[in-house]
Amino acid sequence: MKISAKGRYGLAAMTYLAHKYETGVPVTIISVSEKLGISKIYLEQVFSLLKRAGLVNSSKGSAGGYQLAYPPRDITAYDVLSAIELSLMEKAAPSSPEKMPELDRALSSRVFSPLDSAIHEALASVTLDGILVAVDEEKAADSLMYFI
Repeated sequence: MKISAKGRYGLAAMTYLAHKYETGVPVTIISVSEKLGISKIYLEQVFSLLKRAGLVNSSKGSAGGYQLAYPPRDITAYDVLSAIELSLMEKAAPSSPEKMPELDRALSSRVFSPLDSAIHEALASVTLDGILVAVDEEKAADSLMYFI
């Protein structure tokens, strides 16, 4: 499985929105772009997909922007990536359907389906809240001073 730049940017942007969730104030694409160093035009595409999936709400006007549609504890990495990535869980094409259909069935049942399930389970177990906790842990680790 390969996650595209759009998927990685989407996760980063959603984590930033999660960080701002408690304020109740919409976040502009420009502020996300400046904070994360991601192209504004690229973020517009990402947020369009996230909005279509119902993960963010948008408001227009001078005080407009984007907000999470649900609390950060209720949005998973799987939710975000499946909204952005077109082929996140793309089914494997048959290897030899004409000559050895039993091989294709065996590969599907023993390799591809378990792999898809494991990926889904792993991504669904990570919430935006969990990512925020990890960010705080990384900040704390960076601020430690070591004396010898």
